[in-house]
Amino acid sequence: MRISVERKPVKLYPDPKRVIARFFFNGDERAKEVIKNVISLSHQQVFDIISPILQEYSKRHRNITKILKRHCKKVKHCIELAGINYDSLNDYQELLIGSYFTHEYSIESAAFFNPSVVEDPDQTNLVEGHKRLIISFRAVGEGHISSVVFRRALIDDAGNIIVDPSGNYIVEAEVARNTIYNKKLFLKKASDALIDLTILNRVGSHLDEKFDYEALTKTVLEFKEQEQDDSLKIEYDKVIWLSDTYHEFYFSKDTDISDRVIYPISEFERKGIEDARFVRFVKDDGSIMYYATYTAFDGRMILPKLLQTVDFYDFKVSPLHGSGAQNKNLALFPRKINGKYAMLSRIDGWNNYLMYSDRLTVWDHPVMIQQPKFPWEFCQIGNCGSPIETKAGWLILTHGVGPMRKYCIGATLLDLDDPSKVIGRLPEPLVMPNNDEREGYVPNVLYSCGSIIHNGELIIPYGLSDYCASFASVNVDLLLEKLHNSSDSISESSTSNLENQTYTTSIAFVNT
Repeated sequence: MRISVERKPVKLYPDPKRVIARFFFNGDERAKEVIKNVISLSHQQVFDIISPILQEYSKRHRNITKILKRHCKKVKHCIELAGINYDSLNDYQELLIGSYFTHEYSIESAAFFNPSVVEDPDQTNLVEGHKRLIISFRAVGEGHISSVVFRRALIDDAGNIIVDPSGNYIVEAEVARNTIYNKKLFLKKASDALIDLTILNRVGSHLDEKFDYEALTKTVLEFKEQEQDDSLKIEYDKVIWLSDTYHEFYFSKDTDISDRVIYPISEFERKGIEDARFVRFVKDDGSIMYYATYTAFDGRMILPKLLQTVDFYDFKVSPLHGSGAQNKNLALFPRKINGKYAMLSRIDGWNNYLMYSDRLTVWDHPVMIQQPKFPWEFCQIGNCGSPIETKAGWLILTHGVGPMRKYCIGATLLDLDDPSKVIGRLPEPLVMPNNDEREGYVPNVLYSCGSIIHNGELIIPYGLSDYCASFASVNVDLLLEKLHNSSDSISESSTSNLENQTYTTSIAFVNT
């Protein structure tokens, strides 16, 4: 039996023109001198400088005046250090000061890859057989900082994919820190983040079992002011940074989904928000919630986190806790199984695990269900997004890493009622990089963060060599039949072909 994997002609590339206006700061002393110089200018000089700036950058950003005023307010303490009453500033002075503490950041300048896909909450006014999709991507800019961006797409009854063009502006969300914290969980996560235990015990002793952001920051700052050891003051800052990982954010309702970027806001994710795996989750009452697991990275430590939204405008963010919430590759099942949430993970960076929980944010007792078996995945395996429910079982796309650190996409079928039972597993890759896909930011890598079934076809969005993104499709029934008939043994012929980086396979590729 041969399975045809069709590569779609659509490719999505990074666009360096997609920029956001970020706060820029070089320290109190330099800021104070800049502010003094601005204040020394006459009103006419201030107007003459800021006027062309507003004209130029209003074409590149939605509401640039709001951004500049917000950035001016961020240096209020420096304005006062310069001996100036903040409230005495006029509008043009605020805008000009703000402009000196603003820079543009191109969020996609380096790469646009590792997509996941879900059904759009809005399926109105469509032709029968068509489906509207929301696709998330990992965008990478200067300094290898990753963020999450979106595109809307339409897939027709023939499997053709039309991706809507992106909008003219891109904006960050407004952040609200109104979380109520659980002290036990918060302190445990802080300990996992290697924050000094003496500091944590001191802060924790002055917090209630439930506390809010204001109570936490008030307590932490009071202790920090009393601290004589400068090396410990940074530990107090880390507590605040960790609290920033719990937050809500929202986008204006007049933004297109391609306008929205989820950019790192916490020090614990300052180096990137990586590989969001979105899933359309059906609750017990039939209502829909969209969740995404992602990896927050501060340049040293990995912090798994959870996003949730119903409409892709308003989001809630929480870190994940527990012995199973470690490393990368967490992927939530799209519904509860036997009354519990279920999650795939890769806690050791090498093997696939399964775990259950009564709470979405606490994950313990991971059980290994897969380890590298075939030559193309000997280095490590992991999931390529949330499991997909089919009549035959849970369909899991996996990634395997083999010789020359080549990443390929494979497939596994798990039992519907007991996903710890592996029904079948392809002994060869389903999709592997061809000659047109192997060159990029990281060569020889195909990677996906989530797929979808439409009209009997499995639609696989995937990243090409950590640079751009494309799509492939495969007939679901043929794939499931192949998985049911898959053998656990490795044939001698498949092993012998490793030198050429090809595999003995009954999967045929078209449009490659």
